[in-house]
Amino acid sequence: MKATLISALATVASAAVLWDGRFNDLGTSADLNKWSWSNQVGPYQYYIHGSGSVEKYINFSPDYKNPADTVSKQGAKFTLDSTAFWNGQNMRRIELIPQTKAAINSGKVFYHFSIARKDTNAPSKNREHQICFFESHFTELKYGWISGEQGAENPNLQFMVSQNSKWKTEWKPNVWHNVAFEIDFGAGTVGFWHSEGADPLTQVVAPAKTSTSSNGADWHLGILELPRSGYSDSVEDFYFSGVYIESGPITTAIGGPAS
Repeated sequence: MKATLISALATVASAAVLWDGRFNDLGTSADLNKWSWSNQVGPYQYYIHGSGSVEKYINFSPDYKNPADTVSKQGAKFTLDSTAFWNGQNMRRIELIPQTKAAINSGKVFYHFSIARKDTNAPSKNREHQICFFESHFTELKYGWISGEQGAENPNLQFMVSQNSKWKTEWKPNVWHNVAFEIDFGAGTVGFWHSEGADPLTQVVAPAKTSTSSNGADWHLGILELPRSGYSDSVEDFYFSGVYIESGPITTAIGGPAS
């Protein structure tokens, strides 16, 4: 027991948080509006959203975080509604981009976040949701029916590498899924760490070769939902907390190192 505790503390001590997106420094969602291309302040770039005010799409509350995460003060609820169309596109989107000059696209890094849903405003099982993706989609989560597959619905949350599913589980309401993308930009590999609730992260997908590509400003925390003929838009809520990027040995404790 003592050795396990020492090992855990050593891991936390040696991990380096490159970028902290745990919402601790944000009061209300209106703080996201302080960022602009000419005034790049705060932890996030906020520009991929619909025509409404920010509180239609993102809201913060202690009730929106994984209760097992004692480092985060609050979590975020991301909402897709009838106005959540960005830049004239036909897909609904609400996404945040890390605002940082840190080397989050170099060497071996871990992209952490926790995600949950509820029965109220549940995401559709009948439509493809691309979640926490890179611009080139070399890795991401997906939920719901994926374009081109058989059947009408898919209840699984899936980890994808270059559009290929490497892991999946049924996405049940009120279950927090803790996630870390293990990305080695030098080696060109992606692995996957996962747990539920308060359990520490474990590696469930070993690093797989892929074309890792990022300019350091193209990881999208949030959701892109593809349209599908015959299925109308409904309000959908997604919950995120414990968002940060680290280098060094992975922190397996939920919420990560202290700020």
